[in-house]
Amino acid sequence: MKFAAPIAGAALIAGLLAPGLGAAADNKITPDLSSVDVMHNGQKVTISRGHDLHATIPEAFQKTDRGCPPFCVQPMHLAEGVETVGEIEVLGYLKRAGEGDGSILVVDSRTPDWVMRGTIPGSVNIPWTKITMDASGTFATPGEAATIDHVLADEFGAVKTASGWDFGKAKTLVLFCNGIWCPQSSHNIDTLVKLGYPKDKIKWYRGGMQDWFSVGLTAAKP
Repeated sequence: MKFAAPIAGAALIAGLLAPGLGAAADNKITPDLSSVDVMHNGQKVTISRGHDLHATIPEAFQKTDRGCPPFCVQPMHLAEGVETVGEIEVLGYLKRAGEGDGSILVVDSRTPDWVMRGTIPGSVNIPWTKITMDASGTFATPGEAATIDHVLADEFGAVKTASGWDFGKAKTLVLFCNGIWCPQSSHNIDTLVKLGYPKDKIKWYRGGMQDWFSVGLTAAKP
């Protein structure tokens, strides 16, 4: 498995290829795609696949029985109009963002302790707890409302008006969390839909980090 880390008190970590293990000389992402360059925390990171034929996913993502609730298998489609995407589509959005398209934001919805175990290079961590409301569609505290106002305006590019939120220039969001058993990004998407965020501007990477690791794609660790 290959990890990359920002060079701000840390160095980019090359692929962890143990001596003596079998290696694949050519391990592309697709027949026509070898890698994608992105910016992560101000540094260039190249996303590719590893070359260790004996690599396994990190231990934290090997568990199969996590307890439901809350770790229930998520549906393939969360809401009509919200697109579920896979790794190739995520890489496409990352490539566009890395080339300067400011209308796209890839969002890691997990809490910081999970981000420390590896995240998708080019993503921004906005913990799911900052984009949440209760089942009735209301905020539990004024603080929750203020926090999500900040995220919508300062992170997502929405504009709050006297009549409500204007999402005309809001960013296209690609949200993910730990995998198909993780409810964090799906909960955020449910909240955004209730707030009126355009469904065609919401994309969901259902596979999350577990699938990302399982296909050997580069991850970034602080």
